[in-house]
Amino acid sequence: MSQILVVDDELSMRELLEIFFRKEGHDVFNASTGTAAVRMLHEKEYDLVITDLRMPGTHGLVVLEQCRELYPETPVIVMTAYASTDTAIQAMKMGAYDYFTKPFKLEGVKAVIEKALERRALVQENQKLRAELSGRDRRGGLIGRSRPMLDVFSLIRRVARTRTNVLILGKSGTGKELVARAIHDESDRRNKPFLVINCAAIPENLLESELFGHRKGTFTGATTDREGMFRAAEGGTLLLDEIGDMPQGMQVKLLRVLQERKIKTVGDAREQAVNVRVIAATNCDLEAEVRAGRFREDLYYRLNVISIDLPPLRERPTDIPLLAHHFLRKYATDFGKAIKDIQPEVVQRLLRHPFSGNVRELENIMERAVALEEGSEITMASLPPALRETDAAVHPSEIGLVLPEQGVDLDGLVQDVESRLITQALERTGGRKKEAARLLGITFRSLRYRLEKLELPD
Repeated sequence: MSQILVVDDELSMRELLEIFFRKEGHDVFNASTGTAAVRMLHEKEYDLVITDLRMPGTHGLVVLEQCRELYPETPVIVMTAYASTDTAIQAMKMGAYDYFTKPFKLEGVKAVIEKALERRALVQENQKLRAELSGRDRRGGLIGRSRPMLDVFSLIRRVARTRTNVLILGKSGTGKELVARAIHDESDRRNKPFLVINCAAIPENLLESELFGHRKGTFTGATTDREGMFRAAEGGTLLLDEIGDMPQGMQVKLLRVLQERKIKTVGDAREQAVNVRVIAATNCDLEAEVRAGRFREDLYYRLNVISIDLPPLRERPTDIPLLAHHFLRKYATDFGKAIKDIQPEVVQRLLRHPFSGNVRELENIMERAVALEEGSEITMASLPPALRETDAAVHPSEIGLVLPEQGVDLDGLVQDVESRLITQALERTGGRKKEAARLLGITFRSLRYRLEKLELPD
């Protein structure tokens, strides 16, 4: 069963196509304006989009452009009621799958739709096959179409083919290990081991043995030889997770390994050459740790040849619906449930959530929702109680302003706060003004007026 989005400002046309496609066994979603269609595209992916070209406000070419940007493989069919086909031809040049003029015969439309959906199914099958052959499990952390994540993907591709050390920065739950795995998978080391060691989880007296190995009898409990992570990762990649928690004594030894490309097994005087790419990751501010004297400056610069800074989920809200639907499909399959969609109010609630736990928190929320949901869609009732109860916008009193003893320049302060919040909203939404207006609780027109008033970049 395919999901089709029909976009037309004429109610009769939407109803006609909905009745026809439902009779053919498809799920149909309607939008009466181009603006509504664009919003729906940002919330989920459809198998096919059919849009009128001439509509008040946002016209069909914008819908086509947005769909092509968000979902390049989704076929878009355009409709026009005008004898001139110039605009339709322009749409074809922009990537539309096909077009037809009104009035049209439904049987003719049916043939075009079937071919478009067959092509879509073939593309999906090929993508699934390639993913299975590559053996990669993205688990959602590297899914995204927001500008911050596209920048991360670009950097991954550029650094993957080098031997350069990489430092991955980001809060817990943003997907640092997944980035390291992606770098490994894109490199010529992809057929060699990818190993991870958590520097914060292993006691200092055992960390050296874990990294470099030990000889039998070196210390109490060393009943056999152990090769260590560097030897086990030979030819591949070793991720040193939570590098900021590495004891200073081990920092000195790691620095020498990175400089000399040699390790010394505990209990053995000989050095052994190793061919391992080192990637480090941390959720702490390493520069601050260097200034405080808790992390060696020379090791920091040795590790930080190239840094990849993963944005928190709240700074890429356009990825939230995409990730939510990914986790829905994942856990619906795992739990054997026929849940196909997420109700719009649930998506809106997720978009307003701060996600201090980032992608991992979103995954946990969706796993719980799929486990509890008994219908065919994720509903508000399946969300955690705390998430349902915090649906209201933040009250101004919660921002934390306090009147100083000496007083304030109220007009100047209000203008400064307004300017800062608008700037942050635009940064968080990647410059998408309609989404920024939603975050600020104002209309799009009001946002445009304030940008002009405050002389902010439009």
